[in-house]
Amino acid sequence: MTGLASEGRPFLAGAAILAVALWVSAGFLPWPAAALAALSTVVAGFMAYFFRDPERAIPDDRGIVVAPADGRILSVTEVDEPDFLGVVARRISIFLSIFSVHVQRAPLAGMVRYRSYRPGRFQAAWNAEASQSNEQASLGLESRSGRVLVRQIAGLVARRIETYPRDGDSVERGDRIGIIRFGSRVDLFVPVEWPVVCSVGEKVKGGVTVVAQEPSREGGSVETE
Repeated sequence: MTGLASEGRPFLAGAAILAVALWVSAGFLPWPAAALAALSTVVAGFMAYFFRDPERAIPDDRGIVVAPADGRILSVTEVDEPDFLGVVARRISIFLSIFSVHVQRAPLAGMVRYRSYRPGRFQAAWNAEASQSNEQASLGLESRSGRVLVRQIAGLVARRIETYPRDGDSVERGDRIGIIRFGSRVDLFVPVEWPVVCSVGEKVKGGVTVVAQEPSREGGSVETE
């Protein structure tokens, strides 16, 4: 079942109202009104498609970390993450095209221990510098096994980032945690000792595709059931 993200309702309503008004006007100004009405109808259809929010069957295997966003894996690399993890971490970068579902989901169950918003530039989301220079919002989660950070990054045409949970909130794996309007990028930072099981170029689904594993308390990766 596919719903509509609440952030998309004003866009869809505006495009739909305009389309109806232009179709009504087409009886008086056949050519320009009909052409604009058709265009507005296409725009309304795209808004409904872009802001879709499908229900997902969230896997319940023990110790897995799922993708926080739909899209394609841009890179998996080790970087310094001083804001929340405070150590060198493994960053999994996911590029979202305008055709991707743009609702983000929690990669694991945990408590929100960090929230941050930083204004910035609007470079293309696939640009390596976008992770540092673009407008972004960060959400730090603390699980029983350690800390992870989800960073929502605006892209070339994205102009609004929404992050839902507040500091101190508890989230479950696959819970909706935010949305970025139009093309964008999401970075997931996990400790370097956590096994990463995704690869560059792989297409992933937020809340569904397993991208990493939490270690057991005794050390080593957790066996999935």
